Amino acid sequence: MGRPQKDKNAKIHCKFGRLKIPVARFATSKARSAVVLFKMGEAPQIAILGAGTFMRTQYIPRLAEISKLLLLKSIWSRTEESARGAVEIAQKHFPGVECKWGDKGLQEIIEDSSILGVAVVLAGQAQVDFSLRLLKAGKHVLQATSELETALSSYRSIFANIPDKPIWAVAENYRFEPAFIEGKKLVNDIGDVMSIQVIVEGSMNSSNPYFSSSWRRNFTGGFILDMGVHFVAGLRMLAGCEIVSVSAITSHVDKTLPAPDNIVWRFVGLKGTLQIERGNQDGRHGYLVLFYGSDGQRKSSFYQFSGVDEEFKAFINDISQANLRKGTGYEAEPRMSFLEGARDVAVLEAMLESGGKQGASVHVKKYH
Repeated sequence: MGRPQKDKNAKIHCKFGRLKIPVARFATSKARSAVVLFKMGEAPQIAILGAGTFMRTQYIPRLAEISKLLLLKSIWSRTEESARGAVEIAQKHFPGVECKWGDKGLQEIIEDSSILGVAVVLAGQAQVDFSLRLLKAGKHVLQATSELETALSSYRSIFANIPDKPIWAVAENYRFEPAFIEGKKLVNDIGDVMSIQVIVEGSMNSSNPYFSSSWRRNFTGGFILDMGVHFVAGLRMLAGCEIVSVSAITSHVDKTLPAPDNIVWRFVGLKGTLQIERGNQDGRHGYLVLFYGSDGQRKSSFYQFSGVDEEFKAFINDISQANLRKGTGYEAEPRMSFLEGARDVAVLEAMLESGGKQGASVHVKKYH
């Protein structure tokens, strides 16, 4: 088991054992709570690329909750049928939303100067190409984490000498979940950390709506990378330092899933107990934050899932401010930065590489 150096700026050297996929024991960065409020006529207009399960069940309902902050102008999908299905759901909250599909529809969104930002909710393999195309057109982009190393260098190359770069934000990361924000505060109360353990267990069978997702089955790292990256984001946020190296043992137990499907991680610090557990309270899904003091004190608080809501608020705030403050080099919310997303993925990629090498230690790629 790797042990961290004890100096103030120490970086954690981690060794990981087996990940099952979620409960955690971990810590965060400062929350930005300010959201610019607009009159309805001034609300920024956005579009969504993608019309799959997550977009329909999460994005549309979450956007509906903050509909006073934005105008959903367009929804795009590769096929007309898929696009119309998503638009039909969205129209209950955004009556004027337009239906776009195919190359023509995509180009219309790219050329629409009234659209300030675009949420890209597509298959992992396709996200980066679409995002870069939108960014080149001056659109701000919000997308889930995916293939990052080449994408990051491309983004930097394209906008190397441009002070007002379009914002490229990473969505669906746990840095915005209230439970993890509270956990970060509590980490300061448990003293020097002795042990942080993350055990992620998620049901992935035919009852799960993502089980039959074809792109996840053809995605390097499969469900482990697609799901695990969220927990790495929470882990890095809570721990407050970078993971330098990992060692992982992976296995392939369920043959109905792409390999690997099973990993367990652990990394060691110095002392203290904070636990964050996924759970359900009064029909609400979220996280239970448990704090155990050395004096026997026990505190518990439940926080409903709301990270997607908070991410959207931050993104809307950022693109609005960037638009109002052109020429000032506006700095967007750091928790959503593409750089942080790259660092999250780097940890998972190192684990998968280590698993392929029978647990050999692998250094995590550094991104600056």
